[in-house]
Amino acid sequence: MEHMINRKVEEFHVSAYAKGDFIEVSQEDLMGHWSVLFFYPADFTFVCPTELGDLAEHYEEFKKEGCEIYSVSEDTHFVHKAWADASETIKKIQYVMLADPAGELARQFGVLVEKEGQALRGTFILNPEGVVKAYEIHDMGIGRNAAELLRKVQAAKFVEEHGDQVCPAKWQPGEETLSPSLDLVGML
Repeated sequence: MEHMINRKVEEFHVSAYAKGDFIEVSQEDLMGHWSVLFFYPADFTFVCPTELGDLAEHYEEFKKEGCEIYSVSEDTHFVHKAWADASETIKKIQYVMLADPAGELARQFGVLVEKEGQALRGTFILNPEGVVKAYEIHDMGIGRNAAELLRKVQAAKFVEEHGDQVCPAKWQPGEETLSPSLDLVGML
C-alpha cells in the first residue's frame, strides 16, 4: 500500500450532521484551514463515543489552531442524529460528523474494511490546501488521544510555517525546535 503523506484529498461529496442540522460537505469545505479527518468504525458502539467525546472536549483548542474536525463513519447522517439524540456524550459534539455509507472517503484514505463495512480508526491531518501532512491508522479496538492529536496538528503547522526547522519528539508549542544541518549529524 502506498503511503498518504503529501497526497491531496480527492473530490468527494457526502451528507453530514452538524449542530442539529443536515448539511452537505465536499473536499472544497476542507480548503483554507487545517483539517482532521477522524475515521471511526460505527455509531452506537463502545470505544467510538469515548474518542468522539474526547475530541469534543478539545474542539475549542483545535479551532484556536485554525483546525476543523470532521469525524467520519460508514453510518448515515440520520444515524448520527439519532446517536446525538440518544447519547449525552455525542450531543455535546460541535464539529461536523460526516456520513460515508458508500465508503467513498474510507476507500480514498485506505481505511475501509470491506468485509465489515466499517472504517479502521484512521486519523488524517490535512493542511489548508487539502494535503495530508500526518496520519495514523489503528485497529478498531484501540482508542486515540485528542490531546496528542492536537500536538501533532500544532507540530504540522509549525513545520509548514518554518520550513527550516523540525519538531523533536514530544515537542510542544514554544519549546525548542531543531534546524537540520551537517553539524547536528550524530550529535543528538
